[in-house]
Amino acid sequence: MRNRFLRAAAHVVAGLALTAAAVAAPQLPARADAGGELAAEDTVRIMPLGDSITGSPGCWRALLWADLSEAGRTDADFVGTRPGDGCGFEYDGDNEGHGGFLVTDVARRGLLVDWLDRTDPDVVMMHFGTNDVWSAVPTGQVLEAYGTLVSQMRAHNPRMRILVAQIIPMDPDRSCAECGERVRDLNAAIPGWAAGLSTRRSPVTVVDQWTGFDTDTDTYDGVHPSASGDRRIADRWREALLPLLC
Repeated sequence: MRNRFLRAAAHVVAGLALTAAAVAAPQLPARADAGGELAAEDTVRIMPLGDSITGSPGCWRALLWADLSEAGRTDADFVGTRPGDGCGFEYDGDNEGHGGFLVTDVARRGLLVDWLDRTDPDVVMMHFGTNDVWSAVPTGQVLEAYGTLVSQMRAHNPRMRILVAQIIPMDPDRSCAECGERVRDLNAAIPGWAAGLSTRRSPVTVVDQWTGFDTDTDTYDGVHPSASGDRRIADRWREALLPLLC
C-alpha cells in the first residue's frame, strides 16, 4: 500500500470518531476474471476522484480507510497521483482529489486517462461537480462530462466498478445565490443518468451524499465538510462500497 502519513490539525482530530464493524468481512476481491466477476487477489485498488472535497484534506477518506480496516478489509488500496494530508492517524492517503477542478474541464482535457494509467484502479468513487455548479455549468454538460469519464474508465478497465455521488449541498449564503438549487437539479438528474449507463459488467452505483447533510453543521464554510461532514460522507461511501466488494 502506498501510504503517506502526515500529522493532522487539532480541529480535524476532534471529529474523527471511527465506526467498527461487528464481524470481519471476507477478503476484498480484485481484478475481474474472464467472465466478468471480481476474482480474489491481494488487493482492490480504489480511486477517490473529485475536487477539494475529496482531496483537501478529504479526511472522510481517512475515516473510510479506517472503517474498511475495522471491517477486516485490510487489503483495500486507495490509489491516486496525489498524496493524502494529515488527518490525525496513519491511513492510506493516495487520492485523485484536485482542488478547484471542474469535472467538465477534466473530461474536456482528458486528464483522467493519464491518472488511470498511472494508478490502475479497480473501483472509482467520484464526488465531482461542485466547482461546475458554482461556475453555473448547466446540469446537462456536467452529466455529459460524467459520461466521458465513465467511458475513459471502461476503456482502461472494461469491468470498472463506479460509484458516483449525489454531491453534498452548498449553502447559498456562503457560496453563490443559485448554488443550492443547482446542486438539487444536478442530484435529481444523476440517478436517471446512471441507470442509462450501468451494466452488469461495469455497474454505476449512485451514492446519496446529499440527503441529511446539513451545511450549517456539516460544513465549515458552506461548501467543504467539517468533521461531522467527513463522518457522514465516509459512512455513505462505506455503505455503498462494502456490498460492492463482497
